[in-house]
Amino acid sequence: MSVAITGGAGFIGANLVERFMEETEVSEIRIFDDFSTGIRREYVDPRVKVIEGDLRNQDEVLSAFAGVHRVVHLGALPSVPRSIKDPRSSLDVNVIGTLNVLEAARVHGLEHVVSASSSSVYGANPTLPKSEGLVPQPVSPYAVSKLATESLTNSYLHSYGLPTLAFRFFNVFGPLQRADHAYAAVVPLFIEALKQGKPLTVYGDGEQSRDFTSVHVVVDALAKASLRKVTYPSPVNLAFGTRTTLNEAIEILRKIHPAPIGVDYTEPRPGDVRHSQASSSLLQSLIHDLRAPALPDALREVYDWYFQSV
Repeated sequence: MSVAITGGAGFIGANLVERFMEETEVSEIRIFDDFSTGIRREYVDPRVKVIEGDLRNQDEVLSAFAGVHRVVHLGALPSVPRSIKDPRSSLDVNVIGTLNVLEAARVHGLEHVVSASSSSVYGANPTLPKSEGLVPQPVSPYAVSKLATESLTNSYLHSYGLPTLAFRFFNVFGPLQRADHAYAAVVPLFIEALKQGKPLTVYGDGEQSRDFTSVHVVVDALAKASLRKVTYPSPVNLAFGTRTTLNEAIEILRKIHPAPIGVDYTEPRPGDVRHSQASSSLLQSLIHDLRAPALPDALREVYDWYFQSV
């Protein structure tokens, strides 16, 4: 079996490459990335092939998927703040890019497609936990683009019979996640600030909550869904029903970090969702053997990784 990973040079993509490298039945791992946010890495495993290309270019996507059996579509322009600053780019990459991926999969007769959506599609809907049957209420261009991503994915299952699965990610964190660009996620930003001896910046009062999810269990779910060709006709949450405020996460870091931690509270950011927590019952029914680490253990791992990396 050969698999293509769009966005394979990114944080989740790079972890997924390593996860697929553990599978002897995988004959080729084809990375497709434009390296606008991903990092170039050297792989000694000869099964890993790297193709530089743009999701918005239909011909490049078609060419990249020739001869592969399955696709995990992670390529996207992430970040709510980025989408507010430049909505057109987010929509172009995330929506047109997804359409190109699905069309290439259909044309080549691929066996399976997994795509990445986001918990941000729930938006202003206040119900907790977030179950897949809730009405989406996106409040940012990024969230709209991800709602389109998952809707397109499901439409290709219904319209063309293409086996697909759309996952909604919830605040994924872990090793290889970048902290060195303007739209970095909160966990790497916090740990990078600790590494530099600076106070942590919190937008709002810190009582906003998130369902933080270790990248290890995320890529395990992605790999198992692809290998087993798990298909479902509507989006599936990829998280485990935890709910942690930023202040609570900071308290966990206080127990890990040997020095005092300062916190600067500032104005909330537009487009940010106040609370996020997944219902995981559907995920658990589709993939029974997923095990999520406890948040303190996962934060300790990523803390150690950042402090040991250059």
